[in-house]
Amino acid sequence: MNKISLPRLVGGLWVASCLLSRPLCAAPVDDTAACITPPATAAVTRGLDFLASRQQEDGSFGTSGYARNVGVCSLVGLAFVAHGSTPTRGKYAAQISGCLDYLLAQADATGFLMAADASSRGPMYGHGFATLLLAEVYGMARQPQLRDRLGQAVDIILAAQNEAGGWRYQPTAQDADLSVTACQVMALRAARNAGIAVPRGAIERAVAYIKSCQNPDGGFRYMLEQNTDSQFARSAAAVVALYNAGIYAGEELDSGLDYVAGFAPGNQRPGAEAYFFYAHYYAAQAMWHAGGDRFQQWFPAVRDDFIRRQDSRGAWQDAICSEYGTAMACIVLQIPENYLPILQR
Repeated sequence: MNKISLPRLVGGLWVASCLLSRPLCAAPVDDTAACITPPATAAVTRGLDFLASRQQEDGSFGTSGYARNVGVCSLVGLAFVAHGSTPTRGKYAAQISGCLDYLLAQADATGFLMAADASSRGPMYGHGFATLLLAEVYGMARQPQLRDRLGQAVDIILAAQNEAGGWRYQPTAQDADLSVTACQVMALRAARNAGIAVPRGAIERAVAYIKSCQNPDGGFRYMLEQNTDSQFARSAAAVVALYNAGIYAGEELDSGLDYVAGFAPGNQRPGAEAYFFYAHYYAAQAMWHAGGDRFQQWFPAVRDDFIRRQDSRGAWQDAICSEYGTAMACIVLQIPENYLPILQR
């Protein structure tokens, strides 16, 4: 089926092109062995159709758990964008456009993106993922508020960075943890890619914070002040944050990737199932950025494991909600398609 290529930033301008045909995998040549297979394509189609069926009249997604949470809704939107749809073109254009309308309607007077009546693990998570989606579709959407809301969202992230260089659950510059920090760095990278000004100093401070949280085993602790053990999920997030901050080589990356690689499906290492979809959302991106043997060895195992976990509805179950698990799974399975601007090499 023909797909629409996403706009790309060239000389400060968004340029769109239409691909009349596209090979099954858009990854570089050295990653072709890890391309999406027909079973994976079928699983993604069933997953995205499930998500489309869960959209409410106001553009939000879900009816229970973390339904209407702006972070979950944004991840669903990203799953549709990862398929090649935009807010105006493609199979899931209506769903993406409706999702954007919902997110923009949740902004308060300052531009903070949060649905006050929805469950949340921390409002900065939702704001970060929502900012990421707004940045990814900036230049290809028709919502007139998008530019102003995106700029406000970035300003809120910048103002909430604490002295150590990290972020925490609330939009205040107080304490910080590695997980929320990784989310904000990814949002800032996407915004900068879209042409929004992001001070270099903010990124440099974030990099310093992330590096300071690394343990001798290559993994990462939760907070700078806590001498906690490394864990899979946050370590994968930290590696992706370093890539998004413009760090593409170095001992920190190599040791971080080695640590994350120890949690490939089939490895019964303790902690491999903790925050499962969150962990693999970041781990797959980390291996994608690394490319070469790392991605070829990682992705097929994850792909096949995800296919086995899909239920009869086409969904993936998670304690947060099935929309969250399904969105995360669909994003991971579609990474080789290379449609999300944040992942384009």
